[in-house]
Amino acid sequence: MASSVDHILRVGVTGGIGSGKSLVCSFFSRLGVPVLSADDIAKDLMRNDASVRKALAAILGRGTYRPDGEFDRHYVAGKIFSDSALQRRVNALVHPRVEARVEKEFLKLQRAGEKIGIMEAALIYEAGFENHLDCVVVVDALEAKRIQRVVNRDKTTSEAVRRRMRAQLPGRSKVSKADYVIRNSGSIGDLKASVQFLHTILQHIAEKK
Repeated sequence: MASSVDHILRVGVTGGIGSGKSLVCSFFSRLGVPVLSADDIAKDLMRNDASVRKALAAILGRGTYRPDGEFDRHYVAGKIFSDSALQRRVNALVHPRVEARVEKEFLKLQRAGEKIGIMEAALIYEAGFENHLDCVVVVDALEAKRIQRVVNRDKTTSEAVRRRMRAQLPGRSKVSKADYVIRNSGSIGDLKASVQFLHTILQHIAEKK
């Protein structure tokens, strides 16, 4: 095992739906940077944490979980993306638990000797996660491209995508808050080059910590 480091550079990667943040994180992963997915952690909590399951069912109704006990993602999405008050209640329940789990994972990476760790999350600014990170990278793209990507990926309608967009902080607001911005309206090659360039910068910062 590698020796522990004094501090791991905690990097957040975020962006609106369809921006390509998961693709950016996959490129970072190929460069050897460990990536923690806040979305995967949240799904695990909602599926497997008994206290979260009970609270979610109380907030969203019995349809939150199917008769076989499986979490019904489509039912939940339909509820929270059409009711901002419900979304706030769900976020207030889940986000602190996600933050605590991410903190534990960052500490594990630090003890393993990693110098950089990434947290991928759609709602970094909405949840206040940026206060626990060293820097935040926002992945941005033209709205038309974002909508088309999600329509093709999820086999949904453009109006459904716009409804989900309205539940997130606008892209321009994320960009204005970002420490670094990666534009993803060009080719895959352009995106990969942007990630490699930023990776070099982050390595230099991590070395000085």
